[in-house]
Amino acid sequence: MRRNRPLVRVHILIMAVFIAVTILPAHGLHAQTATARTKRGFSMKDFKKPNDAELKSKLSTTQYQVTQHEATERPFQNAYWDNHEPGIYVDVVSGEPLFSSLDKFDSGTGWPSFTRPLAPENITTKTDKTLGMARTEVRSAHADSHLGHLFDDGPKPTGMRYCMNSASMRFIPASKLAEEGYGEYAHLFEGAKK
Repeated sequence: MRRNRPLVRVHILIMAVFIAVTILPAHGLHAQTATARTKRGFSMKDFKKPNDAELKSKLSTTQYQVTQHEATERPFQNAYWDNHEPGIYVDVVSGEPLFSSLDKFDSGTGWPSFTRPLAPENITTKTDKTLGMARTEVRSAHADSHLGHLFDDGPKPTGMRYCMNSASMRFIPASKLAEEGYGEYAHLFEGAKK
């Protein structure tokens, strides 16, 4: 019986590796980006967008419809339109940093609105003609999630209004930035009040 102990240990090791490689990564939508979050900060280097079936199973119906099919959530009835807590907003699919509460303003529209992106490299725009007029659609660069639209009626200093859907974003409070892997942005909120 003693001779089989090394064999048992090998089997246990193989099972542990199997679980780590196959089961744990499928545990959550952000599991793929968890490895991209390092002590130095967030990186999109290893991000791979989940397939449609996985997105459907991990996102709420509203999140899925907004990010993948350009739907618009209801004004004044969404998570972040009236959020005044300091922190950042990241893509709900990829976790890529998008906007900061420091650039958020009350547009009166019922959707979270920002004067500028936190990380411009994570934002793309394209012309949207779906309502019979030309609008500027805003999408995340890495996950290609529909975020909302860009208008030129915002306040100074930019004059821009990034009118976003709460469903396309996840809010990370300033107090949790380091814990969530976004410590590189913590300095922006030093001394900020809730």
